[in-house]
Amino acid sequence: MPEKNDDLHGMVPDRGPVALLLIDVVNAFDFPTGEQLLLHALPLADRLIALKHRCQNARIPVIYVNDNFGRWQSDQRTLVEHCLRDGARGQSFVRTLLPAETDYFVLKPKHSGFFSTTLDTLLVYLKARTLILAGLTGDICVLFTANDAFMRDYNLVVPSDCTVSADTAENEHALAHMRRVLNVDTTPSANLDLGQLLHKQTATR
Repeated sequence: MPEKNDDLHGMVPDRGPVALLLIDVVNAFDFPTGEQLLLHALPLADRLIALKHRCQNARIPVIYVNDNFGRWQSDQRTLVEHCLRDGARGQSFVRTLLPAETDYFVLKPKHSGFFSTTLDTLLVYLKARTLILAGLTGDICVLFTANDAFMRDYNLVVPSDCTVSADTAENEHALAHMRRVLNVDTTPSANLDLGQLLHKQTATR
């Protein structure tokens, strides 16, 4: 038997009790509600990148969890290029939130980040127990991912100012549902104490 490798085939040096999941932020917005969603998403971009930078400074791994939008032969590079092409509706939004070489990227075929993806395996190797979920959309993919994370006993944070939906009322309803049913912390990102999150999880390990 080969000796067990403690990291993900030698390619995942990070370890951390907390991980940031950026959901569907590489997005062309080329669907029926895309134009309406983009109106809410554009002001979101600066808040998401600020949260990402804070997490990076705190050595919290950043994972892009992104729909393949039915493009089964896509990879990260192809998907990004599609969203940055001339005339793409979401070009300016995506350009603000481009993945860095140090970020992780998981493609998903359906709404939840856990369904038929490698996310479970990655989180085990990172030793993450608290997930910060942010991105698009609060009432669908963020909600579905939060549901599946809750079923796996993760502690969940969804900053209320870091997720939007095409319908503002539905977004608020989803946040309320996550608070009530999934025990999600929806503290706005500016008030989120990352040091406390890290300390709490380290102390309970």
